[in-house]
Amino acid sequence: MSRFNGKVAVITGGGTGIGRATARRLLAEGASVVIAGRRKDRLEQAAADMPQDRVLVFPADVSVRAECDALIQAAVDRFGRIDTLVNAAGMNLVGTVEQTSDEDWATCVGADLSSVFYTTRAALPHLRATKGSVVNVGSVSSLGGGWSHAGYNAVKAAVANLTRSVACDEGKHGVRANTVCPGLTITEMVDAIMDDDALLEKAWERIPLRRAAQADEVASAIAYLASDEAAIVTGVALPVDGGQTCTDGGPEWGK
Repeated sequence: MSRFNGKVAVITGGGTGIGRATARRLLAEGASVVIAGRRKDRLEQAAADMPQDRVLVFPADVSVRAECDALIQAAVDRFGRIDTLVNAAGMNLVGTVEQTSDEDWATCVGADLSSVFYTTRAALPHLRATKGSVVNVGSVSSLGGGWSHAGYNAVKAAVANLTRSVACDEGKHGVRANTVCPGLTITEMVDAIMDDDALLEKAWERIPLRRAAQADEVASAIAYLASDEAAIVTGVALPVDGGQTCTDGGPEWGK
């Protein structure tokens, strides 16, 4: 496939997980990519097997506005345009409201929400020029609450609604904005629970397909939303979750 020939994507969180898988998918379809993240070593490891003439590694803390501005400018300086912004950077935060410290709350808001706001604002003039799109990586937590993730649930829900606002405001300029909402996905962030058989058994009870997603499966959904095949799709929050959010939360009756 060559849906992205000649196009340029900026991907935050591009050194690991869903961000890295998305970079590889878009490169395979012809794009040039800029991968950003806090750790230069991880970015360089991710980029090692990528075509060097079509990848730019840019270390940045995207919770900081000035670094987001610099990221977007570096992308334009290197490749001359931006067609797609993928906000895949983020962090998990476990805890109830009572258990969440001020510092952890501020860190989660910065990593998961402010980063999306700052990069989107910086990229919009360039996306208007190309009639491009934003794809934000939310979560099933963008669509509903859950236990022991109060801060994470709050900011991921905000990401989905920020995306809808961008879709409304920027549609007249030809810019689309969508959110992918992964469920349990095998990435470095969730590796720690993959050996917990009891916890996984509880997870499978809530997921009709009875398994976690692979990062490249989420990348496929991102690639669709960023492509011209989704030219009329904007403002959606697309579950990529094995069916987790299609259930009513009850048990499997009649077993």
